[in-house]
Amino acid sequence: MKKVLKWLAIGIGSLVLLLVIAYTVIYFKTESRINKQYAINVQQIAVTQDSAALVRGEHLVQIKGCRECHGEDLGGKVFIDDPQLGRIVAANLTQGKGGIMREYTKADLTRALKHGVRKDGKSVLFMPSEEYNPLSAEDLGALMSYVKSLRPVDRELPKHEIKPLLRVLTAFDKFPLLPAEKIDHTKQSTPTVTPEITANYGQYVAVACIGCHRTNYKGGEPLVPGSPMVPNITKSGNLGKWTEAEFINTLRTGKTPEGKQMDPKNMPWTMTKEFSDTEIKSVYLFLKNLPAEG
Repeated sequence: MKKVLKWLAIGIGSLVLLLVIAYTVIYFKTESRINKQYAINVQQIAVTQDSAALVRGEHLVQIKGCRECHGEDLGGKVFIDDPQLGRIVAANLTQGKGGIMREYTKADLTRALKHGVRKDGKSVLFMPSEEYNPLSAEDLGALMSYVKSLRPVDRELPKHEIKPLLRVLTAFDKFPLLPAEKIDHTKQSTPTVTPEITANYGQYVAVACIGCHRTNYKGGEPLVPGSPMVPNITKSGNLGKWTEAEFINTLRTGKTPEGKQMDPKNMPWTMTKEFSDTEIKSVYLFLKNLPAEG
C-alpha cells in the first residue's frame, strides 16, 4: 500500500509540475504577444466638425456597437469582469478625466481604430479593430470627428487584468484578445464608399458581423466560455429560409421568424436595428449570395 501511495504521489507531483511548466511557457508567450510593438505608417485621415460628418459619425458609432462596449455616453466601462478570465476594460473615449482623448492625437486614434494599436505601440485588447480597418477614409474621418466632439465624461477606470484561463484561451487562439495580430497593417483605406443596395456594399457593412460570426459568417464556438454557440448566418443556416422582410424584422426587433427572442448580450440587435434600409437590405443581399460551402 505504501508503494502504491508513493507512486501515486509521484504521479500527481509530476502532473502538477508539467502543468506548471506548461503554464509558464504559455505565460511568457502570451506576455511576448501582449507586449509586441507595432510600427505603423499611419494614413492621414481628415477630421472635421462639418455637421454631415458628425451625423455620419454618430450613425457609425450606433451600427458598429461602440456603445455596447464603451457605454451609452462612451465614457468607458468594465466590459468583462470574470473570476476565471479576468477584467477587460473599454476605454473612456472622451476628453474628460480618465479619457484617452486628453492625450490621443488624430494619428493615435487612427492607429487604434484602423490597426488595433495603442498609443504605446502595443495591441489594444479585445477591441474589434479588424472591423474598422476596412472603413473608407471618409467614414473613418466621420467616426473620429464624432468621437472628438463628445461631451467630456469624468470617469477613471481600472486597468485590464488577464487571468490564467484567458492566457490559455489566447495561447490557443480561442479568444480574440489581440486584434492587431489579425490586421494587414499595410492596407490603406479607400477614399469613400457609396451607400447603395448591392452585395458589395452589404459586404462593407457586414464586416461588423465577423467578430462573432467569423470571416466566413458561418459562426462556430462561443467567443467567451459559457456563451451560446454562434449561429451560421449564411444561406446554409436559418437565413436561407428567411425572406428579406423577416431578416429586417429580426435585426430590428431581435425576434426571429422561428419565434426566438434573441438576448442582446449575445446578438446585438439593439445595434443592428439602427441600420438604414440601404444598409440592412445590402447585408441581406450579401449574406444570401455567399457560397454555401467555404
